[in-house]
Amino acid sequence: MEYLALVMFACVCVVLLLGYPVAFSLAGTALAFAGIGILTGNFEQSFLTALPSRFYGILTNQTLLAVPLFVFMGVVLERAKIAENLLTTMALLFGRFHGGLAVSVIIVGMMLAASTGIVGATVVTMGLLSLPSMLKKGYSGEFSSGIICATGTLGQIIPPSIALVLLGDVLSNAYQRAQLDMGNFNPDPLTVGDLFAGAIIPGLLLVGLYITYVVGYTLLNPTVKAKDGKAEGRVEGKEEPNKKLSWSLLITSLMPPILLIVLVLGSILAGFATPTEAAGVGAMGALVLATVQRQLTIANIKYVMETTVKVTSMVFLILLGASLFSLVFRGLGGEDLILELFQSIPGGMFGALFVVMLVIFVLGFILDFIEITFVVVPIVAPVLFMMGVDPIWLGILIAVNLQTSFLTPPFGFALFYLRGVADKVVSTAQIYKGVIPFIIMQLILILAIAIWPGLVTWLPEQIYG
Repeated sequence: MEYLALVMFACVCVVLLLGYPVAFSLAGTALAFAGIGILTGNFEQSFLTALPSRFYGILTNQTLLAVPLFVFMGVVLERAKIAENLLTTMALLFGRFHGGLAVSVIIVGMMLAASTGIVGATVVTMGLLSLPSMLKKGYSGEFSSGIICATGTLGQIIPPSIALVLLGDVLSNAYQRAQLDMGNFNPDPLTVGDLFAGAIIPGLLLVGLYITYVVGYTLLNPTVKAKDGKAEGRVEGKEEPNKKLSWSLLITSLMPPILLIVLVLGSILAGFATPTEAAGVGAMGALVLATVQRQLTIANIKYVMETTVKVTSMVFLILLGASLFSLVFRGLGGEDLILELFQSIPGGMFGALFVVMLVIFVLGFILDFIEITFVVVPIVAPVLFMMGVDPIWLGILIAVNLQTSFLTPPFGFALFYLRGVADKVVSTAQIYKGVIPFIIMQLILILAIAIWPGLVTWLPEQIYG
């Protein structure tokens, strides 16, 4: 019964594939295998006595308070129609260049990622606003849907990202545990701010790859108009008259989200605020922007509050279930078994890291990033840390890898989001085909980070020393 922990991991993946709620799947499977372990003599019942303190630690975790605040900020900005104003302005600014509309979509997606971090909202909004216009300009359905899905997932890697907040908390706990197991009782802490700093350069590189591909595609593809032409300054669904580019329009459209990004991300990187404090500032700033945009209605406030409560409840329930799952997995000897398996892999640390990245990539086809973060990462991260892997480097590698889980067919969530709002104008096959070049670009970025760790570690070293 030495492989009981791995059987438990396989069972929980099957249960998740059957469509059961993640939190209850994790907790239920863990309790079932804890019972099996007690009956077979492979699990010490005393392990379960640590569960109350684990739950208390999650519910009182100051870092995790950033989750509801960032969700609140993102939903407020979504309802304030920031994306519409940004896309209109960017289309005016870049519309006369080759691929200008496509470049505008990427830049707006990047700014939304840095100000909201909610993938679903970004993909749906950009799909409704930009897809019809892109098709009218001669872009193919595959190309247009690929751009929208890929830019929507930038919220996974560009800080402040909810995914990085959750991943940072999981990795921090795993790093502390690994250091204690190695006899280091005063390790340097891993913070969410470290991951934010480490993600900036890879995020910008990924945006650069997207823009380079778009410009090359539009120059070489004869079916796309030579130039997008002077943009009309309007997006689908807006009934306002055409706008002309002016400094006042540029400032009023760009400055509010840029100022919000600087306040939130800048305060974290400069050390003026913790992620939770910065999230509070961002939530208040989003309310101010919504008020200025005259979108702070009773209906919108109700929608924002309900969405924030639903998302936050889901995240914390999954955290509690994952805590129980990891406790039982460790009690069944799972970590020791994983260490033995990793040490037997040819190539040492790099071989083990390659296997972990491959497993995460494959699981991304069928599991959501939250499930992978809370199920897989707590299992493999402590072992990799004990083998000498840098925690910030590992965190960003996993984050970029998890980003592909939103794009990889057939179960990528970004694909479902776009198909839900664009089912009548592009087919599922076109969406699947369109994301392939962007998946390749993300894999190129993962390879670059693996070869040159300084792409991740240089900026945190400069900021934090």
